[in-house]
Amino acid sequence: MGKSKKFFYEWEDYEDGEKNAQTMIEDILADGELAGLDELVIGCWGESWDNNVQPVIDGIVGNKEKFANVKHLFIGDMDYEECEVSWIEQGDYEKIWSALPQLEKLTIKGSTNLSLGKICHENLKELEIICGGLPKEVLESIGAAKLPSLVSLSLYIGIEDYGFDGEVEDIRSMLEKSDLPKLEHLGILDSEIQDEVAEVVLKCKYMNQISSLDLSYGTLSDKGGQILLDTLPSYPNIKEVNLEWHYMSGGMMKKLSKLDAEIDMDDQQEDDEDDGEVYRYPFLTE
Repeated sequence: MGKSKKFFYEWEDYEDGEKNAQTMIEDILADGELAGLDELVIGCWGESWDNNVQPVIDGIVGNKEKFANVKHLFIGDMDYEECEVSWIEQGDYEKIWSALPQLEKLTIKGSTNLSLGKICHENLKELEIICGGLPKEVLESIGAAKLPSLVSLSLYIGIEDYGFDGEVEDIRSMLEKSDLPKLEHLGILDSEIQDEVAEVVLKCKYMNQISSLDLSYGTLSDKGGQILLDTLPSYPNIKEVNLEWHYMSGGMMKKLSKLDAEIDMDDQQEDDEDDGEVYRYPFLTE
């Protein structure tokens, strides 16, 4: 991998309101190192909860020749102290696909007002969306996408309160309609319905071709663990399974540990109970 650079504003930079996404793209375009960058990382663009990143996206599209060497793009790389993930104002990526034909990896953090549009890209190998709640519209875009080179897909599903306006059937539909012939890694994670998600994923058409499966960061319980226990032996091609941050019992973990696949079951969680009600939470929401 070549040279990487992150552009971001600290509070002192934008507290007076003079720095925003528009000034950030101007800063990027004026940077003398831009032509040599292999990876471009966009962090906080100033009050990212109140100003969307569209000027940066539009600036990349409008000056696409200046980003011809960028193969890895990450938009929204910021921690909770800069902006809670569910507050990050994203944008419309539809024109990115044709503007950056050389792009191999795209990571997007945040899903407020996120739109992928019609996706068609010959060379993209990795797509990751990190958020507290994934809009149904985004799932539909991925389901209809033309991504013949995609090797890795990772989607944080999140919860309804922070943007997930679909249901498990929308995830099933996305997996059924999508056409990802080179997919090797599938991650559908961070859901409050992770048992149902696990059942859908383990029945999807990609199970025979992937080598790595990620169902981490959600509310996976012994119900989902049993589905994994019953299903994974049928897929010796799957060598790695990530179940980190889960609600499975020690007994279920012991059973799963005996499977041939390498299974990460770190960060076991405990149920929260209140007046007889059981509450479980995904890792990343707000």
